[in-house]
Amino acid sequence: MSIEKNQQSLEKMRMVVQKAKEAQLIYQSFSQEAVDAIVKSAADAAFAKALELGVMAVEETGMGVAEHKKIKNEVGSKAVYESIKDEKTVGIIKEDRVNKVVEVADPFGVIAGIIPTTNPTSTAIFKALISLKTRNALVVSPHRRAVNCTIAALRICLEAAVKAGAPEGIIGWIEKTSLAATEELMMHRDVQLILATGGGGLVRAAYSSGKPAYGVGPGNVPVYIHRSAKVAKTVKMIVDSKTFDNGTICATEQAIVVDRNIKEMTIRELKNNGAYFLNEEEKRKMEKLISPTPGKLNPEIVGQSAVKIASLAGISVPRDTRLLIVEETKIGKDIPFSIEKLSPIFPLYTANSYEEAKDLCLRILNLGGRGHSLSLHTNEDNVAKEFAQTMPVSRILVNTLSSIGAVGGTTALMPSLTLGCGSYGGNITSDNITARHLLNVKKMAYGIKEISIPKQSLSSNQTLNSQNENGQQIDEIVKSVVEKIDPKQEIDPKIIAELVSEVIKKYQMNV
Repeated sequence: MSIEKNQQSLEKMRMVVQKAKEAQLIYQSFSQEAVDAIVKSAADAAFAKALELGVMAVEETGMGVAEHKKIKNEVGSKAVYESIKDEKTVGIIKEDRVNKVVEVADPFGVIAGIIPTTNPTSTAIFKALISLKTRNALVVSPHRRAVNCTIAALRICLEAAVKAGAPEGIIGWIEKTSLAATEELMMHRDVQLILATGGGGLVRAAYSSGKPAYGVGPGNVPVYIHRSAKVAKTVKMIVDSKTFDNGTICATEQAIVVDRNIKEMTIRELKNNGAYFLNEEEKRKMEKLISPTPGKLNPEIVGQSAVKIASLAGISVPRDTRLLIVEETKIGKDIPFSIEKLSPIFPLYTANSYEEAKDLCLRILNLGGRGHSLSLHTNEDNVAKEFAQTMPVSRILVNTLSSIGAVGGTTALMPSLTLGCGSYGGNITSDNITARHLLNVKKMAYGIKEISIPKQSLSSNQTLNSQNENGQQIDEIVKSVVEKIDPKQEIDPKIIAELVSEVIKKYQMNV
């Protein structure tokens, strides 16, 4: 981008933020009823355009499947709306009458939203809805390869929100996106929070901006097929999940770990569901395509079909191929099949024991998926619970499609297109991000306990000083009394007694 265009992008971003700030100051005075009507209007409008936006996203980015994008847009609109519609986000949101604690919701202000190229419309809708629900303004930086479809999704939400009474500018975006504009947006003095969904570089930039930020981590998700699993049903779910939108959801399974005693059955079912197993020569070709530089994923394969990826590698496969699979034994940055691939490509690892299966899953996560998700298929509840307690992930998806289950599509998890990875993945939360994460919650607490505060005791220095002062006062008293006695006269015992009594009284008064 030229210097002139870059400057134009920066100026436009500043104008959008200023307008968003002004709109948010108006919007923060809206009632819960008014806010809820606005959110419903935006959600309904986005849901109605789910397929249209899905088609736009595929055409612009060249990634994924339009019909699958439609489902993601429906999750980002209707499912998200249903999950937050009854939440209180305005004024007093909770009152504990017994303990006399009142919680009051307050918006952050202006939120900066970073949108990924893999889920450009669904993530935009999702962030718009949770921002509107919490009386925040949202300013979005679209991915450079998904500008038009992202803005289209945001515009649909904005127009519907304004029609329902929201102030103009409550949702904004950078039309001519640039790295400089995105970085300055995150550091802008009027931005109070960053919602960063995207590549590792942008997430790190968000965390280093000095602003509060919700980010995500990579999802190198292992899927373990335990010997107790129903293999045919399990394999169908895994294939459907892995091929959903050509693997662009970060919670999609990335590596299969299978117990040896059900391996052959699993391979047979994988082939029955459209998997193509690469031979050694084809494996070498595919490795070069997946990761031309060790540890780095080739972006050209992200979100592409198995047939197209095979063609890019110079491999001929049947036209109905859904997955490309190799048997693998190694894990590492220099092992292309073991990294996160965001495409319908699988390594298949064989576990000779339950302990080895756990070790393989842990090594895959440690390579680049800590904190995100793990998929597990088993009919033994104790196995699921052990994995839940021992694996360093925020979500364990059991007997379901990991890709859709993690975002709340097939599970009771909170519907979300931004999945926190906790401290395992360098994030502040392990939650599925939703409206409640965009609120400042003030707490008003009444006194309910009586407490007696003891008087402060004198320190040793204070005691010593006090004793010295009292000693000086006593000397002065004795001196003044003695001076009154005539040295020529014999000292009367009564006089001595009166003298002692007077000194004691004055001493006691000074203690």
